[in-house]
Amino acid sequence: MTAVLTFSFLLFGAYACLLGYYRRGWINLRVPPLPATPPTTFISVIIPARNEEDNIGHCLDSILEGDYPADLYEIIVVNDHSTDDTPTIVNAYPKKNVRLINLSEYLQQGITAYKKKAIETGIAQAKGTLIVCTDADCTVGRHWLSSMAGFRQQTNAQFIAAPVAINCSLRFIEVFQALDFMTLQGITGGALQQGLHRMCNGANLAYTKAAFEKVNGFTGIDHIASGDDMLLMQKIHEQYPAQVQYLKQQPAIVQTAPVADIKAFFRQRIRWASKSTSYNDKSILPVLALVYAFNCALLFLPVIAIFYNPVFKIAALQFSLLSAWVLLLILKTIAELIFLYPVAGFFHKQSLLWLFPLMQPFHIGYTIIAGWLGKFGSYEWKGRRTI
Repeated sequence: MTAVLTFSFLLFGAYACLLGYYRRGWINLRVPPLPATPPTTFISVIIPARNEEDNIGHCLDSILEGDYPADLYEIIVVNDHSTDDTPTIVNAYPKKNVRLINLSEYLQQGITAYKKKAIETGIAQAKGTLIVCTDADCTVGRHWLSSMAGFRQQTNAQFIAAPVAINCSLRFIEVFQALDFMTLQGITGGALQQGLHRMCNGANLAYTKAAFEKVNGFTGIDHIASGDDMLLMQKIHEQYPAQVQYLKQQPAIVQTAPVADIKAFFRQRIRWASKSTSYNDKSILPVLALVYAFNCALLFLPVIAIFYNPVFKIAALQFSLLSAWVLLLILKTIAELIFLYPVAGFFHKQSLLWLFPLMQPFHIGYTIIAGWLGKFGSYEWKGRRTI
């Protein structure tokens, strides 16, 4: 039992060092200024949409209200077999900037990765040199496209991972998603800055059309239902290792809606976890293994203590297995809050950190369940079941 406890504290030590490494990367990320010169980049915004009648109008309005010149961008909404009024809503917008493509007209047989096919179909008809992707349930700020184009012009980046935040009420599941998502964004930016591994979110990313064509798009990963973001990012990184970057700029933040309930949340996270074994970037796998092992220890130690709660003595200190678990939980929370504080400042969500300790039990459980089912289970998303 002493060995198990020692191993658990060693896992915490490694986990805390990892968070410190991410934190340093996040803080060292350069915050680029908005460009002072007029933009010249033509942008194609690609939005896959399936049954998004409640969201697509808000998404399009937020883009059209931006400050980017109207003659330098187009919005291509790819309708993925919607059975609601999504296509009708999109067709009501001016054709000059908004175009609807029906994915059903380009498919001759069933496929697994509908979202990838939707993006690929949109890019094939895109006029832009820079492809910017977001989701139909997102809204963007006034300077979103200007920020993307300016960063591209300043850095010559071939792939840009950009920040995403979740709008939340005070409902438990929404606050949890906002905090968890913010954590992932901090890891995304910090890891890219440190050159540790590469992550991104499909709700807000950009890449050049030339880079997409150079790596043959989704060829080789088109059999995987998820991964239109990270798996493509890894392919482009192999060709352009110095030109995959994170845009740490507040005008570039995309706001997205939280899922409605715990069941939908688990479906979403299982879908995200399902692509992990397909990563070409193997440097992320030890990180995932460390996080998973540490959370497993935090789950099983109190279970063991229910049946066997020995007392340990180190120097003049005596403590039980259960009290050691409580200490580990406190240390984990402190380490994560230290990491999250500058990230929360960037997203203007520091007030949510007071609720962070209350989320720990759910976070441990979801990490273990979603990780396991992502590898060995199946999930349903947008009315489609994937095995």
